Amino acid sequence: MTTAFVPSRRALELARRSLRPVTVSSPGPGVISLIAGDPDFPTPDPIREAMVGAVSSGFTRYAHSQGDPDLREFLASLLSRRSRRPYTSEQVLITHGASAALAVVMLAVLDPGQRVVIPEPTYSLYADLATVAGAEIAFVRHRPDLHLDLDGIAAAAARARMVVICNPCNPTGAVYSRAELEALADIAAEHDLLVLCDEAYDHIVYEGVDFTSALQIEGLAERLIYVQSFSKTYAMTGWRVGYLAAPREVVVAAAGLHRTFNGPVNSAVQRAALAAATLPDDRLEDMRREYQARRDIVVRMVAGCPGLRLRPPQGTFYALLGYRLSLPSTEVTRLALERGVAVRAGAEYGPGGEGFVRIAFSTDRSLLVEGLERLLPLLAGE
Repeated sequence: MTTAFVPSRRALELARRSLRPVTVSSPGPGVISLIAGDPDFPTPDPIREAMVGAVSSGFTRYAHSQGDPDLREFLASLLSRRSRRPYTSEQVLITHGASAALAVVMLAVLDPGQRVVIPEPTYSLYADLATVAGAEIAFVRHRPDLHLDLDGIAAAAARARMVVICNPCNPTGAVYSRAELEALADIAAEHDLLVLCDEAYDHIVYEGVDFTSALQIEGLAERLIYVQSFSKTYAMTGWRVGYLAAPREVVVAAAGLHRTFNGPVNSAVQRAALAAATLPDDRLEDMRREYQARRDIVVRMVAGCPGLRLRPPQGTFYALLGYRLSLPSTEVTRLALERGVAVRAGAEYGPGGEGFVRIAFSTDRSLLVEGLERLLPLLAGE
C-alpha cells in the first residue's frame, strides 16, 4: 500500500497565494516578451575576463561558506563609505543571488505567526518567502503616487517584526525619498521593527531623481538588513550572485541557513563579482541612459492612449500600466498573449496591483515598440 503525497500546509498556502505561472523570457514563437527583468546587455568584458582568469588560476574548489574573503572585505568597505559608519566583512554574506539572501534572512529572523509589513505593489517574492517562514503578511497599499503610505505602515506596525521595501521599487519604478525613509526609520524605532531593504536597482535611477540608500539613514543603523544583487546593475542575472549586510548576529544565523540550503557560491563567479564591484560607475552609464530612453518611449506611447494610467518610472526598467478593461489582470495577460505579447499580471505584486499589468523594458527598442503596439490597444479596450 502506498501513501499518497500530501503537500505541507506551507506549500499549499504558498500555492494558494501565488498567482504566478511559470514563465520564461521567450514564451513562444512570435511572442514578444515584456516579462523578464533580464537585461539584454552583455555582461561587461572585465567581468567575463575575470571569470575566465579565476578558472585558469584555480578558483574551482569550494569557497568559504560565508563568501570569498576578498569580496566580502571590498563590499564591507563599500558599505562603510556609503553609510559613513563601519561595516566589517563579518557583517556580509555572499548568496546565490539576492533571492537566496531574502530567503535565508526571513527564515533567520521570523518565527511563525509574526507579522511582516509589506508596502505594495511590490516584488512578489517578499510575501512568498514570508509565507514559507510562517509569518502573517500585512499588505499596505502605496499612495496613488506609488510612494509609501507612512500612516498605513504605522497602523500596521503594531505587533510586527519586520517591514520590507524595494527601492527603487519593482514593479512601480518609484524611488522613495530621503524624507520617506527617515519617517520609516521613526516608525521602525517606535515599534522595534527590522527593516529589510532590497536595493537591486539602485544604479538604474533616472535624471532629475535623487536616490537615497537606506544605508544613508542614520535612524536605520541598528535595524537595517540590506540586500543587494549583481544581476541588474551589471547584467549578470544568470551568474546568480548577491549579498546581504546586517548586524553580525543576523548574518551568523542567515549564513547557517544559506550553508544548509545552498552551500557556498561558485568560487570563480565570486571573483567575477569582485571585478564587477570595482568597476567605475561611468562604465555602467551607457546602460542606464539606454534604459531611460526606453522608459521615455513607454511614457510617450502610453500618453497616446487615453484612459490608460502610468506614473512615469523614476527608476528600474519596469512600468506598471493601468488598463480600462473590467477584467482581472491574470485574464488580461492571457488575452495579451493571444495578441503576441507577454506581460505580468499586476495582481502578482499584491492586492494594489489589480487593474494593472507590468511590462519590462529590458529589451531592445524595436521589440519594445512592437510589443507595446500589440498591447496598448488591448489595455485601452479596443
